[in-house]
Order: sequence, then structure tokens, then C-alpha cells
Amino acid sequence: MKQQLCTFILLLGISIVYCQSPSTYFPPRSGEWATVEPEVAGFDAALLQQAVDFATENEYSGSRDLRQAILRGFQREPFHQILGPTKKRGGPAGMILKGGKIVVQWGDTKRVDMTFSVTKSYLSTVAGLALAGGLIQDLEEPVGKYVWDGSFDGAHNSKITWDHLLTQSSDWTGQLWGGYDWADRPPREGDIDDWKLRELNEPGTVFEYNDVRVNLLAYSLLQVWRKPLPMILKEHIMDPIGASTTWRWYGYENSFVNVDGIQMQSVSGGGHSGGGLFINTEDHARFGLLFENRGKWDGQELFPAEWIDAATTPSAAFPGYGYMWWLNRQDGRYWEGVPEGIYYAAGFGGNYIVVDEANDLVIVTRWLEPSQMGTFAKMVYDSLR
Repeated sequence: MKQQLCTFILLLGISIVYCQSPSTYFPPRSGEWATVEPEVAGFDAALLQQAVDFATENEYSGSRDLRQAILRGFQREPFHQILGPTKKRGGPAGMILKGGKIVVQWGDTKRVDMTFSVTKSYLSTVAGLALAGGLIQDLEEPVGKYVWDGSFDGAHNSKITWDHLLTQSSDWTGQLWGGYDWADRPPREGDIDDWKLRELNEPGTVFEYNDVRVNLLAYSLLQVWRKPLPMILKEHIMDPIGASTTWRWYGYENSFVNVDGIQMQSVSGGGHSGGGLFINTEDHARFGLLFENRGKWDGQELFPAEWIDAATTPSAAFPGYGYMWWLNRQDGRYWEGVPEGIYYAAGFGGNYIVVDEANDLVIVTRWLEPSQMGTFAKMVYDSLR
């Protein structure tokens, strides 16, 4: 819940306390984004600047040629290919919002860059829109009830629900766009035969980060919406929040399918094999602000607040993960000294959107060495009075 501002009134000898939530600023589509001085926003300016300096001094150590960074980062995967577009990245960039206003920003916040698995949190939102619109009746239903082309056939795959795909606990087995589930981030132990012939886990019981299965979620949502997912995101989210026209969401060169007689590209949930969301820092900040304001933008509800509650509920398979949002919890991935109530989107190369409803705070950072994100976040919170 957001912090409240309270006014004390003495009327006829009776003390009355009137409380209201502070109003959130929503940046316009064009024009300057309002700013607020750190001290006015409740920060120690010197300590906050130290956090910003830390972010700029601890740039992601991988190559700025992201094609090379991808090939190096996933070199253990057999048959790994880059099938979608890539783009050389810029330097560190970020924004910190308080009440929707910019407290501090650094780097080129208008530069469009790949954002890798932060894309998953946008994909999750498209699933939430499908649920809110009645296209999906219940997340506990088998996906095979909606997608009947064989993708969910068999004793194991037929058990998989939307909830399992969203929490990355489906253990779906198969091949999609030339990628095999067992070849994506394989175990450190064994070899290809071991991975292919493994014993399958009951859906919903084991968390496994796997982009083939995330891409299966995107494909399944395309079958439900029957329109390209970038169009859905643009119409229902990005245009209403005043995002720029520069973002793009890509799939792979071989991920085009026929839907109602029209060739459509099934997008990817990250940049693991290229593709995914290409977007600037400011558009990320708008997306984070929408979540920080419980699905409403300047009085308009874009999706129900209940979706955020569902998306940030700890999953049974891994309490540190919800519906493609990470949760800061001691029984998950924990940033020491940072409130447990926050949640965040995270992507390869140090891309993050952090949402803190209690403190009316959104933090976006790009190309920060991932191992240093916890330290950076703690420095930001240490500067908050």
C-alpha cells in the first residue's frame, strides 16, 4: 500500500485525522517529465548520488556487441543459435521515480536497447489482460483446452496449466522454433543423452528458468488473442501510458505462424536467441509506474489490481518468483537491506525494473553488472530517509 498523508484538524475540541494517499504524477506523452529534488522526495542527495555513481561505475562486464555477449553467455547450450535481431547496446542508464516524478536519472534514457528477460514481465501482463478480458477463463485450466494443435498432447504436457507456464514450473517437454526444452540452460551434470532422457517433474512442482517454455507461453497467447502480441501490448498498455513509438517486440526468423489466414510472428520472451523487447529506459519507467499505481494510469484502469496481487504471489515451486516477476524474499533471491515487499523484472546484462508500492518508488537501471544490483538497491534505500 502507498504511504498516506495525514492532516490533523481540531474542530469543536474534537481531534479529527484526515488521511489520503499522495497523488501520483503521470508523465504526459510529450513534453518534459516533471522532476523533484532528492531532498523534497525524501532522499539524502549525497547518498543517492553515491548510488548513481556506483551504477555508472559498475557497467555490465560483457561486450557491448550483444550478439557476442549472447554467444559467450550461453555457450554451454548445445545447438544454440541466434534467430532474432540483436543490437549493440549503450552504456549504463537509469531513472528513479518518486510519486511518478524523476528524482534522478543517468545515461541516455531515450536510447532503445535490448532488455532480454525483462520482456517476460511484459509477456505476463499480456496474459493478465487475456484473463481480465475473459479470453482465458481460469489460470488453473490446462492450456491444451485453448491450444489444440498438439503442443500440449501427451500424458505429461496435457496437465500443464497457464499458471505453470507463468511460474516457469511446467517442465513442458518438446521443441519450438528449433529449440528443445532440454537444451535450454542444461544442468551442469551429465550430457545430452542424460538431459533428453531425464525423468519429468510433475507440473507445478519444480521451478526451472527456460526460454523455450516462455516462448511457448507467447505462442499460446497468440493463439488466444489471434493478433500479434506487440499490437495487444501497444493498444492496451503502451499507448495509454504514453510510451514512445520507438519500442519493438521481436520473435525469430522462423517463428511465423498462420492465424486466421494471416502470417503472424510469435514473439520471444527474451533475447536469449535474439529478439524480445527493444525499448528505452523512459518507457520502462512508465511501465513500472503503471504497476506501482496498481494498474491505473491517471484514473484509467488498464488492468485490475488483482492481477498484480496474483503476479506477485510467491509460487509453490519457488517462493522468489511469481508470474514472471521476481520477489525480494529471504527464501528466494534476496537483496540484503532492501524491503521484502518490492518486486522486479530482471534481464540479462543487468536490466531491471524495481517496483515499490509502499514507498511510491520505481527504479529502472540498464547495463549494471548483475552481481552488483543488490548493492546498488541497498544504496538507494540507504539514501531514503
